[in-house]
Amino acid sequence: MRMRKKDIPYAILFLVLLAGGCFMLVPFVWMILSSFKSNLEIISSTSIWPQAPSAEGYVTVVRDAPFMRWLMNSLVTSTAITLGTLFTSALAGYIFAKFHFRGKQTIFVVLLGTMMIPFQVVMIPTYLIISKLGLLNSLLALVVPGLVSAFGVFLARQAVESIPYEMIESARMDGSGEFRTFWQIVLPQITSMLSALGIFTFMAAWNNYLWPLIVLNDNEKMTVPLALVFFNSKNTVNYNVSMSAGVLIMIPVFIVFLLFQRHFIKGLTMTGMK
Repeated sequence: MRMRKKDIPYAILFLVLLAGGCFMLVPFVWMILSSFKSNLEIISSTSIWPQAPSAEGYVTVVRDAPFMRWLMNSLVTSTAITLGTLFTSALAGYIFAKFHFRGKQTIFVVLLGTMMIPFQVVMIPTYLIISKLGLLNSLLALVVPGLVSAFGVFLARQAVESIPYEMIESARMDGSGEFRTFWQIVLPQITSMLSALGIFTFMAAWNNYLWPLIVLNDNEKMTVPLALVFFNSKNTVNYNVSMSAGVLIMIPVFIVFLLFQRHFIKGLTMTGMK
């Protein structure tokens, strides 16, 4: 099929984006290939391909540290934070979009204003609250502060506003309660947005390093970002061990993105159009 003249800019843009995508993949490909190399080969070899592939790095990760326990800790806390954030964001978004009450706009603006406050500013007050609740050095110390997201509330409000008010009013006239209307009418309409928010939230919780470093003390309760530091400090020259741990840490996030990719792209498109 012959390319039309007006399609040339789009073809150039596609090639530029393709080249940029391939360039960003280079570190990940290098990490995966390096995980199958020995330390000596990583240091001395100039080739990106392993000359003598070996899974010794993965064996060391699983054998010399409770890595699977750390992986499970991250999986449990990230999943709990994601589910909690999705629920609270959708519920608050529904309230801000479809309910009318005094001070609604002011509260919403203040809520959005919290997005501009760096975490380092509220880190000490959050730590004191968690300490008063007796949650220090527990996985709940990671989950509780992350159950509400101002960004999630904003996205949910934008998505719920696109739902016709007549649909919600019809459910109410049929005798449906507010929570049932929210659960059976509103939630199915914003699944794409929730999928996009879920991926963002899961990735942020999975990669969180600073907060777990502050509130966790026991090695058994560490998460995978702390595990990378553990391998880097304990095995300062075992680069293949660090690379192997990095690959294992990346797999769950990769699976989550693949499962929700279609909804993720649709959610971003709908949010951008809104």
